Parts: sequence; structure tokens; C-alpha cells
Amino acid sequence: MSIKQELEELRQRALTELKAIKDNSGFVELEIKYLGRKGELANAFKSLKTVVTEEKPALGELVNQVKEEVEQAFNKVKARVFSLGQTRPVDFTIPGLKPAVGHSHPVLQVQRDLENLFRSMGFQVLDGPELESEYYNFEALNIPAWHPARDTQDTFYVKGGSEDNRWLLRTHTSNMQVRALEKYGAPLRVVVPGRVFRYEATDASHDTQFWQMEGLVVDKDISISHLIATMKALLTGIFQREVEVRLRPGYFPFVEPGFELDIKCLVCGGKGCSVCKQSGWVELLPCGLVHPKVLQYGGLNSAEYSGFAFGLGLSRLVMMRYKIDDIRLFLAGDMRFLEQF
Repeated sequence: MSIKQELEELRQRALTELKAIKDNSGFVELEIKYLGRKGELANAFKSLKTVVTEEKPALGELVNQVKEEVEQAFNKVKARVFSLGQTRPVDFTIPGLKPAVGHSHPVLQVQRDLENLFRSMGFQVLDGPELESEYYNFEALNIPAWHPARDTQDTFYVKGGSEDNRWLLRTHTSNMQVRALEKYGAPLRVVVPGRVFRYEATDASHDTQFWQMEGLVVDKDISISHLIATMKALLTGIFQREVEVRLRPGYFPFVEPGFELDIKCLVCGGKGCSVCKQSGWVELLPCGLVHPKVLQYGGLNSAEYSGFAFGLGLSRLVMMRYKIDDIRLFLAGDMRFLEQF
């Protein structure tokens, strides 16, 4: 069989096999068979080496014609079979894919629960600045300049302000006590949730950033009994059950007298763990009656008005609710942890 006859047979065979292609499943293999680097058309070009010199131009032109015709035929079929998936009818009755929906951080979830709880008790929810002056963060809360909390080893100071009133990242949400008194006066019931900052070493129960919720009640004839009743209602609402607590005397310059409210560790059940530092108890809620000087800084007559304040550790409360053993997980950005809530 001559080379011309072989080329004609190759052309006919390629076009015939190509007509049998109905989808893209066998197209790629057929394309490689005829148009690949080691395909039949490539072999036809190689066979020209054995042809006498006089016949090479005519046969070379014939090989190119066959190749061009086969390539055009393949391109047409390729456009058809690879567009089938785009032209198939869509069944709109098939259920679609549910889009992924994000959710709130566990601290924010508990914060909103607490806000709703306090609103039901007649409290107003306020927001305050994270960048604060020494006056509202310390001085107006009866924390003098010599107090250890004002040392640079405990507080993040930032550039700005003056030597007498420097700027800092608030160390507690108590910075809103005097601001609220100045704006709203008395009677007053407010809570202030938010993030606070401490310059301290980190461990399972301490971090440089965490969340608090400040509470402040000011009115005439407010006593410790009002404080205790509010704390009991708060903890019952949070945990939806009775929890074991204890009150210890505590010193806070902006309350007098001051108390530390501890809760039996819900992570270990009071047996001792890294969260409670093997004590079985977790410091949850410092509280007390508002110091007369704080009322005076807020523009009130301390002989006429009294009040109580508390600072709820939101981060530690979330740890108790969900039995989380490391506070640093809240800011680690680990999706394996966050997706559990």
C-alpha cells in the first residue's frame, strides 16, 4: 500500500471514529491516538524520511492537508461534547446546597444572654471606649497615683495625653462608672460589657485581653442586701440552676466595703484543675458598695445616694458554662474550637 493510500485510510478512519463520539468520555483518548505527539499523524510525518527526495514535497503537502482536516473535525466535536454539561436542562425541584452561615463567638453569645437577663431586671446596657484616660480609668474611681495598678508593669499605656492624664487601654469596664453618673445621674441601673487589657503573664486562666461586664446601681437607700439579691438572681439566670458560691472580703478602691464572689469550679467540680489553680474555686465577681468618693466624682451627694457595683468576668464565666480549660483559646483563632459553639 502506497503512502497516499495509507494517508487516505488514516483520514477516513479518524473521521469515522470521531463521528461515534457522543460525549467527552472517549474524546481525549481518541485525540491522543491521532493528534498526540506519538499519534498516527505524527508517525505519518516520520514516514516521510523514507520517501525519495523528488516525492517529499507533494507527500508533505498531503500529510499537512490530512492533519488540518482531522484537526478541524476534532475541534468541532470538542466544542460540542464539552458544552453538553452547560446545555443540559436544570431540575429546579432538586434541593440546593445550603450556604454556610457563620455564628457568634462564644463570649459574644454569653454576653448577649446576660444583656437580655439584665434588661429583664431593668438595667440599661451601655458601651464604653477601650482607649481611656487615666482620669476615668483610675483617678475618678478613687485609685490614687501611687496605686500598683497604675504602674506600667500592669497597664498598657499609649502615646498621647499629658503627664497628669495619660492615655491607656482600659484595665476594666469600671471606667464607665463615673461617665454614666455624669451623663444620667441617679437613680441609675447600667451594665457595661466589653474587652479589657492587662499587661501580665498568660496562663490557662489569665490573658492580656479578656472580657468583663461592669454593673452599677445607684439610688437612695441601696444596701448590701440589694447587692446579694441581685447577684443571686444573676447567677441563677446564668447557670439555670443553683451554684455554690462564697463571699470573701476584698479590697477595691472604688467600693467600700468590697467583696470577692467565688464560684465552685464547674470544670472540675471543685476537685482542682488548671483553671481554678487546684483550689476548687474560681474568682468570678468582685463587688461591693460604691465608694462615696466615686459618687462625688460623678456629681452626686454621697450623703443622699448610695449604690453597689460589680465586675463580672465574662471570659471566666464562659469557661465555666462550657467547661473550657484554657482562656487563651478565645483569641487563638482555632476554627476547631470555635465551630463547637
